[in-house]
Amino acid sequence: MSTVAQTLLAIVLLAAVALKLRDRARSADALATYGIGPAAVRVAALVVIAAAELVIAAGLIAGVEWAAVAACVLFAAFALASAGALLAGRAGRPCACFGARSRLSRFSPLQGLLAGALAFALARDWLGGAPSGYERWLGVGLTLSLTAVLALAAVVLALAREVGVLRLSMASQGALEIPDEGPRVGERQAWAAELPARPGALLGLAIFSSEGCPMCRRLEPAVSYVAADPLLAVRVFDEVADAPAWASAAIPGSPYAVALDLAGVALAKGTFNSLVQLEGIIATARAREAGLAVVV
Repeated sequence: MSTVAQTLLAIVLLAAVALKLRDRARSADALATYGIGPAAVRVAALVVIAAAELVIAAGLIAGVEWAAVAACVLFAAFALASAGALLAGRAGRPCACFGARSRLSRFSPLQGLLAGALAFALARDWLGGAPSGYERWLGVGLTLSLTAVLALAAVVLALAREVGVLRLSMASQGALEIPDEGPRVGERQAWAAELPARPGALLGLAIFSSEGCPMCRRLEPAVSYVAADPLLAVRVFDEVADAPAWASAAIPGSPYAVALDLAGVALAKGTFNSLVQLEGIIATARAREAGLAVVV
């Protein structure tokens, strides 16, 4: 059990190193989230962090005694740094945890604490003594093989999802925005308060869907794809379960989308039947946000 845990922690650290070094410049810039600066200092800090992760990962695989203690200290430091950045109001910013694309969230400290707890259990021998020789390397190999299989399965699922998204992106016609249908652009919408609060979001996006709408079912992957954007706060309003919001927004039918600013002002709207059209509504909202006169 201890060999499996050591190998898994080593895989996490090696993956973090690889993703950081894949885009070194952006990963270094992401360290500004923790108050590290100027640029030269961030680059040096990235090198130190990557080197520490690499050395500890090698120690975990080799089964040396100090590696588990060092991993515990490292993950605890990551958890404290993430918690401090969250308290400073930097949620949603790049965190460089797993490369330049990773974002700081309320789960970031928890991830560090969980990994640190596993390393602490290893350091205290709570998972049993680590075998040596052939048995140890056999355990390492089996763990690496199983992890590779799971990673390959995740890649295949991701590719299948992307194929579905590409199929939904084939339509080139823009979304149908009719001024007299749906909420009036430029007016604050009372029902917008039902959109989820998402740290770092710049826009809200309401998707109006119906249970008996075949097109809505087809567009669920597109909605999920857009909802993954950390700059958007997305909610799906069902025609039956959210009937008051439908009535207040005067929705003509589904699928229908309304993009709003953080104050609940409608910026763009329209019927859509593809990912391209949905993204077009979002792009229109961003273009209008700066110069739109708000009607209270």
